Amino acid sequence: MIDIVFLTVSALTILSSIMVVQSKKLVHSAVYLAGSFIGTAAFFILLKAEFVAWIQVLVYVGAVVTLILFTIMLTKKGEEE
Repeated sequence: MIDIVFLTVSALTILSSIMVVQSKKLVHSAVYLAGSFIGTAAFFILLKAEFVAWIQVLVYVGAVVTLILFTIMLTKKGEEE
C-alpha cells in the first residue's frame, strides 16, 4: 500500500515540477510550484516527519508562493494580453 502511495506522490511531484519549467504563464508556473512543494511535504509525511511537512507547507507554500504571486500581479500591470 505504501508503495502505491509513494509512486503516486512521486509521479505527481515530478509532473508538477516539469510543468513549472514548461508553463508559459507565470501564474500557472507558481501554482505548479505550490503543487511541487505540497508533493515534497507528502514525502515528509511518508517519512513520519509531520512537523517538517507542516513547516514545508507553511513556509514554502504559504509564504513563498504567495510572495511570488503578489510580485507577479504587481509587476504585470502595464502588459497587454
